[in-house]
Amino acid sequence: MSTTDRYKDLVMDAEGQRSRPILYSFRRCPYAMRARLALVISGQRCRLREVVLRSKPAEMLALSAKATVPVLQLPGGRVIDESLAIALWALDRHDPHHWLVPECGTFEQMRALIAQNDGPFKHHLDRYKYAVRYEENTDPLHHRAEGVVFLNTLNDSLGHQAHLFGDRPCLADYALFPFVRQFANTDRDWFDRQPLPNLQNWLKDHLASDLFLNIMMKAPPWSPGDKDVLL
Repeated sequence: MSTTDRYKDLVMDAEGQRSRPILYSFRRCPYAMRARLALVISGQRCRLREVVLRSKPAEMLALSAKATVPVLQLPGGRVIDESLAIALWALDRHDPHHWLVPECGTFEQMRALIAQNDGPFKHHLDRYKYAVRYEENTDPLHHRAEGVVFLNTLNDSLGHQAHLFGDRPCLADYALFPFVRQFANTDRDWFDRQPLPNLQNWLKDHLASDLFLNIMMKAPPWSPGDKDVLL
């Protein structure tokens, strides 16, 4: 099925859809990917509104002062505007693949690894990929090297198991791989030459998964009055 045909199949009739949550998202944002992965795997259908970051809709800005995706508006009016909080909300409702219960280790250890990703690793990732946005003396190669320190810990963890917390994937895998993808794609030839075989294979498998291909569906930018697209 072509992308156009798939999009047409996902355009919803207006009647009866107001009970669905609304997700403001941006296809390539790793935080938004994290949220979409959890929403889809939990079976939570949403009205997807693709955002153009340079022209964010007033409807989204009115919901969240952060003005960043993802933003989830629930039918009752509650707003969740943190990607991990969206993922936990969805999985608390339905967790068919036990993402919240790692095969090895604990939920708290999984949360701690996600915090490392979202804190120190994301700090270096941003300054590697977007060095021109920061101080004049920001050295992207320094931040690349610092980011690789974290990637090496992931590679080591994957040396004796298929996923980060065992042979079954959990929330940590899906919360992290969009950020590893972004790091890798900054200079893919360089990344592919690094001695990170376990991490490279792990990333390759996630990128080829049906789940990832599903959440990376292309949708046109949303404007008020448009028919909603169903995620």
